[in-house]
Formats: sequence, C-alpha cells, structure tokens
Amino acid sequence: MAVPQNRVTRSRRNMRRAHDALVAGNPAECPNCGELKRPHHVCGACGHYDGREVVAQTAETDIDDDAA
Repeated sequence: MAVPQNRVTRSRRNMRRAHDALVAGNPAECPNCGELKRPHHVCGACGHYDGREVVAQTAETDIDDDAA
C-alpha cells in the first residue's frame, strides 16, 4: 500500500490544483436564428447546423387544461 514519505503542505497541494478550475463556455451565435449555441453543435432552438436543418422542429402544441 502506497504511503507518502513526507507530508504535502497546503501550499504545494493548492499549487497542484491551480489548473483544476472549471472554465466558462464559449457560446457562439447561431447564424440562422441568432440564439447562443455551443460551437460545433446543433442549435437547440432551430435545429440547424452548418447552414442546413438537421433536426426537424415540430410546432408547439397547446395542451388544454381539461386534457391534462
């Protein structure tokens, strides 16, 4: 079983973790609808990618309160 021979100080431990922070996303504007989307991903709002529609969007249906 591995046991450290010397204690790792708080300073050295925290210096090692200096690069572990999460980075903010890099959203890009969709050229079709203008919504923010992740680069190299299909737009969630309009379903377009690289200038063409790859996911067909359905019209929103209005559900009556009686049917639900």
